[in-house]
Amino acid sequence: QVQLVESGGGSVQAGGSLRLSCGYTHSRYYMAWFRQAPGKEREGVAVIDTDDRTSYANSVKGRLTLSQDKSKNTLYLQMNRLEPDDTAMYYCAASYANRWHDALSPRTYEYWGQGTQVTVSS
Repeated sequence: QVQLVESGGGSVQAGGSLRLSCGYTHSRYYMAWFRQAPGKEREGVAVIDTDDRTSYANSVKGRLTLSQDKSKNTLYLQMNRLEPDDTAMYYCAASYANRWHDALSPRTYEYWGQGTQVTVSS
């Protein structure tokens, strides 16, 4: 059982920055961030594996950076140049599956945090 606790959400103006954190209890193959806006499906934002290989959704490339501190069991998502379309609930997720081609798909993940809200105003 993996427990995940997110923090760092908030409200910012467009162009601003936020850093999300996710503390986890156990190591796993993949750690990822997803987001879900009202009325929309949950979408993968970024994923990192145990070798620090990363993958990003096209919509966030160049603006969001995923990293992890294994000594602190913490995952970070640095979000820069935020846009109103980034407004969503952001969820941390963990998976023991090893399917990189599906690493940004919600169905790959067994464990989820409660989410942290990010609101970007124009």
